[in-house]
Amino acid sequence: MDSLKNKIRCWGDKDQLMMNYHDKEWGKPVHDDNDHYKMLVFEGAQAGLNWRIILQRSEEYRKAFSNFNPVAVASYDEEKIDEILKTTGIIKNRKKVESAVNNAQAFLRIQEEFGSFDRYIWAYVNYKPVVNEFTDWKEVPASTDISSMISKDLKKRGFSFVGPTIMYAYMQSIGMVNDHLTHCFRWSELKNEYGS
Repeated sequence: MDSLKNKIRCWGDKDQLMMNYHDKEWGKPVHDDNDHYKMLVFEGAQAGLNWRIILQRSEEYRKAFSNFNPVAVASYDEEKIDEILKTTGIIKNRKKVESAVNNAQAFLRIQEEFGSFDRYIWAYVNYKPVVNEFTDWKEVPASTDISSMISKDLKKRGFSFVGPTIMYAYMQSIGMVNDHLTHCFRWSELKNEYGS
């Protein structure tokens, strides 16, 4: 039996929560709009914090943001935001919660214009994951020209907490770029699975 414990990873091998995220989610192409919205909420919430903190609270975020349904979240008012901040286990940052609501409204406008958020976002990489061949974390950029373009356009469309660095982390998490290091088992798995 091929144990995942014996696999070579580029990160996450000392922590079960992070290992699961590394092995099953990070870098896997996302095409479901609710999953796109979820990752926008997570990346915005994570700004200035440790990613593990967000993963630990993922179920609380799911409850607070209506299972990451942007239609539902777009209708949240101040009373609902107050309730979320008082009663849930998410990060207690009003600006980030307000941003998630505001971004849901902007997200719906993109869906209306492009048919789906997925169609809008993947156009930036011509609908195919970019496979990088980094061998060391020092080579991995914090942002790129594409993440800067996405950031600029999303801000123009009314989004917040979508700076170039946040958007590059988003691109990595939803598989627009395969930034697993080349010695990591997921780099080749994803490369082969999606023919990139």
